[in-house]
Amino acid sequence: MSRNYGLGTRDMSSAGRIALDQAVGRGELSFASVDAIADRFSKFASYAKEKGIGRMERIDAEQVREYGRNLADLVQQGDMAASYAQNLVSAVNTVMTQATRGEWQSVSPTRECGIEQRSAIREDAPAGSDRQTFSRAVEAIRESGMARQACIAELAREFGLRSKEASLLDTRSALAEARQAGAVTISEGTKGGRTREIPLSSATQLEVLSRAAEVQGNSRNLVPTEASWREWREGGLRDGREAIQAHGINGYHDLRAAYACERYETLTGHPAPVMGGLVEDRQVDHDAREQISHELGHDRIEVVAEYIGGRGT
Repeated sequence: MSRNYGLGTRDMSSAGRIALDQAVGRGELSFASVDAIADRFSKFASYAKEKGIGRMERIDAEQVREYGRNLADLVQQGDMAASYAQNLVSAVNTVMTQATRGEWQSVSPTRECGIEQRSAIREDAPAGSDRQTFSRAVEAIRESGMARQACIAELAREFGLRSKEASLLDTRSALAEARQAGAVTISEGTKGGRTREIPLSSATQLEVLSRAAEVQGNSRNLVPTEASWREWREGGLRDGREAIQAHGINGYHDLRAAYACERYETLTGHPAPVMGGLVEDRQVDHDAREQISHELGHDRIEVVAEYIGGRGT
């Protein structure tokens, strides 16, 4: 039998698509779902190739669990929706089940990979909102020799950046732009390649950019010159998140939530719902959520409830 369970191609991604098409022919899958599953499986195939795995016969549950744990890290960092991460793992289960004709033992995205589905509405105030707690955490991280990670935490807290956006930001250029235009343009590492502008709203933001620019030096961004983005994400960036968590802050996403809560109070004059505030004017609340959605790099204001809480009744 040829490799990839005799599916007629040596390319794992293409083999996955063939397995899905065959399942449709047997009436085991709907035609409408195939494109999405095939696209998600292709991402795992690319991951496997980077790990030196070129054929389906070499895939086992532990490799899928490791893949899932990497996705769980992205969710923790705020760089991927938990639902999408779960779908990526589920796609691997679906393809492998079809390719092995039912012999595959499915891997649980939540129980085995640690991908936790966040509630659509935040109910707990982000720990990063307390500036004393945050300052102590950042100072401890900096003193432990993780200056880049400290800068990324500050960029997440003061600008609402995702960890990838903060890592890839040219902070020297951003500092110059902030001083000249009163805003910072975010274009690298964004979801869907969407560029956005974040207004300067405090002197602290300039201080953060200044510190980051000093740490960056002559590099292009905050990723160490000797490391790729992937190496940084799985090494130094993960270390930084664990250091933040040691100080009671859930991670970079928690710092984005703290930024969103602070912006909500600035825009409305009232604390965010998750901070105990009440929605007194629904139009003002709507406008603030719309602005915060833009600043966080989302295209739907409903997502903002994950950061600041719901509107109530």
